[in-house]
Amino acid sequence: MNRRQRAVLTESAIVLVATAGAVVGMMQLKDYVNRSEAMRAMSQLGTQILEYRRQYGSLPPQSFVDDIKGEVEGAVRMGNVVYRALWIGPDAPGDTILAYSQKRLPSSFLKDGYVVLRLNGAVEWMPTQQFAALFPKQRAPTEPDQSKD
Repeated sequence: MNRRQRAVLTESAIVLVATAGAVVGMMQLKDYVNRSEAMRAMSQLGTQILEYRRQYGSLPPQSFVDDIKGEVEGAVRMGNVVYRALWIGPDAPGDTILAYSQKRLPSSFLKDGYVVLRLNGAVEWMPTQQFAALFPKQRAPTEPDQSKD
């Protein structure tokens, strides 16, 4: 193989590796942005719920959450939100899970998990294993387990 052929092969290999790296990087960025937007939308939902609770002294009904979910920017990225107010008592601690949404990130190095809204308004990303360990402790005996899909 002469010098020119080696140079062409080397340049082609560099372009191929750079392209593959860019594709993988963009897939990771897409999943990261989707996860961040889901958390931001859940935070907005939490703000509305806490405002309702402040005004009326109780958690809003499911219909209220369904209505405001349509108004929240980025709500599509949240996915299916499970709202648990029906099973949460008035004396529940602030770290109780009020709402959650499962996020699957199949094409990502990021792990699958849940966007969780706590009763005190905190929003966090929770890995699947951590959620699976915590949720059964907080679930009411009559509450259906919608976390398993």
